[in-house]
Amino acid sequence: MAFHSAVPNAVGHLGSLLEAFLPWIGLAVPVLLVLALLRRSATALVSLLLPAVVWASLFGGSLFPQDGGAHDITAVQHNVSDENTDPVGTAEALIKAAPELIALEELTPSVLPLYETALAADYPHHAVEGTVGLWSAYPLSDVRLLDIKPKGIAEGWSRGLRAEARTPRGEIAVYVAHLPSVRVRPSGFDTDWRDESAALLGTAIAAEERDRVILLGDLNSTADDRGLAPVTSHMTSQARDLAFSWPVSFPVSRIDHVLTRSAVVTDMRTLPATGSDHLPVAAGIRLAR
Repeated sequence: MAFHSAVPNAVGHLGSLLEAFLPWIGLAVPVLLVLALLRRSATALVSLLLPAVVWASLFGGSLFPQDGGAHDITAVQHNVSDENTDPVGTAEALIKAAPELIALEELTPSVLPLYETALAADYPHHAVEGTVGLWSAYPLSDVRLLDIKPKGIAEGWSRGLRAEARTPRGEIAVYVAHLPSVRVRPSGFDTDWRDESAALLGTAIAAEERDRVILLGDLNSTADDRGLAPVTSHMTSQARDLAFSWPVSFPVSRIDHVLTRSAVVTDMRTLPATGSDHLPVAAGIRLAR
């Protein structure tokens, strides 16, 4: 847990696989505790203190309610799933969180008009590129496609956009991205396309001229995964709330993200389940003065 970055990634991307589920390594502690008690081993009990303290220092704070102070904007990130049979109900569930920004992924041509109609009254400004979209209570400008397509994927794959939101505190660059999926195969953890797409996204953010940036997206791994370093190295760390968002049946990982630059994510929480295989996540954001 403490030295996960030292686990090599050269063979099967084992380091990335470990980092995708890093908090769960702590489950070894209670298992070993039971074994130590059964063996009545004082040495084993004492030795368990180290991993317990390491886990508590890394993730313990996320078990308690976080109070990051007041926020200026609420943003919602949700992969709505291209198999979602209730897009209208999904939109209505997101509106209940009263966010100023909503990012959606896996929008299909058949359901896009349903989302547009359901969100129009509360979010008069929106932009869609390919299968990702941004709905905003603030006016949007300079909307453009964000090219994060890996070379090996066929033409027509479009999962990124960039826009500017005119908020009461000034212009903010807002990015919406859906990185390629990863797979566990006999050869290991297949992240090549995801990593290539993350590098393209990181390059775009590094070149962004606006100081304040909000990134909303399904990045298909956790912020601890070194494969996302090209992105996370340019952004402010997230709030420490675990807010696991996937899969909806038993969430074990937060692969849906709200990341910022020159702003602070004050809190992160999941919203009730929709018709998607992801839970929506909502984040409070305090803008730099």
